[in-house]
Amino acid sequence: MRHGISHPGPVIGIVGYKNNGKTTLIVRLVRHFTERGLRVSTVKHAHHTVDIDQPGKDSWRHREAGAREVVLATSRRWAIVHELVDEPEPPLAELLARMSPVDLVIVEGFKAFPHPKIEVHRRERGTPLLARDDPSVIAVASDEPIAGFDRPVFHLDDVEAIAEFALAHASSWP
Repeated sequence: MRHGISHPGPVIGIVGYKNNGKTTLIVRLVRHFTERGLRVSTVKHAHHTVDIDQPGKDSWRHREAGAREVVLATSRRWAIVHELVDEPEPPLAELLARMSPVDLVIVEGFKAFPHPKIEVHRRERGTPLLARDDPSVIAVASDEPIAGFDRPVFHLDDVEAIAEFALAHASSWP
């Protein structure tokens, strides 16, 4: 526990501009780690309104009626939907504090937070590197070499090397 906040395990972030392949890399990493017997959780940040409930379903109706939290439980999984109403979006540390302990947490997005991150970069997208202005980006996974760069660059398809680097550099942030 740090700063009064519990922690589920070491954290590594995956960041990059839209459509550069963040989710694809995360799926490949999660498969790689779980095949090795590691327990992995993920946190995904979305910049738009996402509704995991289907309009008209009971849990959606509970939220629409004013419930602050709705727990949806089945024999296979459970989820808590927390309505923010007038609250600000919670910081990453607060979300992590609500998670169960695991061997690794992979965070997609949340680029404004200082946890260690690997940036996904694709040549055809033509986007600038976030890493040039963000020291918390500790490596880049790309489909092209990046000249004059002071941090490790992995090929996007070298999942094993990216996974080893991620495990070695994940931190119990915050």
